[in-house]
Amino acid sequence: MSIQNFLLFAGGIGLFLFGIKFMGDGLELAAGSKLKKLLEVLTSNRFLAVLVGFVVTAVIQSSSATTVMVIGFVNAGLMNLTQAVGVIMGANIGTTVTSVLIALDLTDIAPLAIFIGVILMIFFKKKMTTHIGQIICGFGLVFLGMSTMSSSMEPLRDFQPFQDFIINANNPFMGVMIGLVMTGIIQSSSATIGILQALAGQGLVPIEFAVYVLYGMNIGTCVTALISTAGTKVNSKRAAVIHLLFNIIGTGIFMLITAYTPYIELLKMISDSPMVQISAAHIIFNVVSTVVLFPFANVLVKLSCRLVPGKEASDEEMHLKYLDERILNTPPFAIVQVGKEVKRMAEMAQKNFAAAANALINMDVSEVEKISEREKAINFLNHKITSYLIKINSLDLLENDSKYIGSLFHVVNDIERIGDHALNLSEAAQKSVEDKLTLSDKAKEELRDLFDTTQQLLSGAIEAFDKQTLTVDESFKLYELEEHIDDLSDLYQNTHIARLNNMECTTEAGMLFVNTITDFERVGDHAINIAFSSRKGTKAYKQMKASLKAEEENS
Repeated sequence: MSIQNFLLFAGGIGLFLFGIKFMGDGLELAAGSKLKKLLEVLTSNRFLAVLVGFVVTAVIQSSSATTVMVIGFVNAGLMNLTQAVGVIMGANIGTTVTSVLIALDLTDIAPLAIFIGVILMIFFKKKMTTHIGQIICGFGLVFLGMSTMSSSMEPLRDFQPFQDFIINANNPFMGVMIGLVMTGIIQSSSATIGILQALAGQGLVPIEFAVYVLYGMNIGTCVTALISTAGTKVNSKRAAVIHLLFNIIGTGIFMLITAYTPYIELLKMISDSPMVQISAAHIIFNVVSTVVLFPFANVLVKLSCRLVPGKEASDEEMHLKYLDERILNTPPFAIVQVGKEVKRMAEMAQKNFAAAANALINMDVSEVEKISEREKAINFLNHKITSYLIKINSLDLLENDSKYIGSLFHVVNDIERIGDHALNLSEAAQKSVEDKLTLSDKAKEELRDLFDTTQQLLSGAIEAFDKQTLTVDESFKLYELEEHIDDLSDLYQNTHIARLNNMECTTEAGMLFVNTITDFERVGDHAINIAFSSRKGTKAYKQMKASLKAEEENS
């Protein structure tokens, strides 16, 4: 091969890889909202997890990307290892879609597909149309890349060293190693299988040897996942090992099948086209491996635990539970995950608020240290989530998703402020104990009343945020709770002033009481902001305000 052929081959690989990525990104953007719903399926059972793995990989056109994403999910606590096994198996089946597309050999329509795709992307403003254009354009680039690779390989037919190598290429283990090394270097099984199909299409690699190279490619695709586990939790490393075990065991099974059964003859019966034969071999390998190994999913999990010993960090430790950098490669999933992390942060703030309020009312400071530690975790989450939101915001998002991410910046800030007020209450409790300040029974009763109402509002706000829905009736209830907190704050400040005048409590205790009432009232303000943060919440709020205004005008 000349330097020109080599450069043409390199350019073909570049076009092919870019086409797969470009088409996958378009599919992902077009199916964004539907991909989010798959997260609910992930948590149901491992049978459906296989389907999820297949669909996601068929959409993003990369089993390596799906497996890396699975590692991110395990690292973020979204799924357990048993569910991860199903998704990984489904991803291996999903990656066969690329080889099927290549086997169809639609090279002749590639230029037309690129032209149509570019027209849709440039001349149409509707996002869904541009996403469809991206899919069509990427589809055309895949086949243009394949055509370029194939034409660059033609001189190999007359290249004697290559002919000698193929004639003597009868060692199955050599074939496996070639496939493993190729995929490990390129880090894309779709690309290496495309190269293999291009070589076979030119009559340069017989199917008898190509199948062993194919088996090695399935092992080589695990390299990306293994590399991605650097710095992750123990279970994430185990998920990558499960992926490796699946493909090693599958390769072992099929090497025996190929050696001792008329498997090659079966592939030749399927089609006369070497490209179709390789595609069929790829599908059979992954489907059969999944059928055989799926019943032993728990065995794979146990084996991975033996190979990667260790314990997971406890939930109480300061860490991100649902977020992982790897998930950013799939924005629809990243958006769902960041919402879960924000909810977790909100629940921590609510827990701190309850603990601090009880410490103050009951003059019990046994939980003060825990409250302080939890506040540090809340501040940690505030910083990390905000940083993650900035990264998501820089991605290509649907309009609704972009607005949702924008609202989360405000929600995180409101939650952080609730945590600050909880810390104020905790410090007030500690001061009251240290200075031996006492509140009257009536003052404690008023604080309990304020706490119960505020806690009710906070629970409703977190629930509204989690569901991202809020009816007008629900918004009225939450709004009335917030107004009631304001009314109680004014009332109890006045009644406490009366107690001060009647010498029923000391001045220092009185000041402490007034300041804590302010903390309760501010928590209510931040809670109502969280409740109305979603798009539907904002709409319900506007409808409620319009209704209130109409009532005032009529009265």
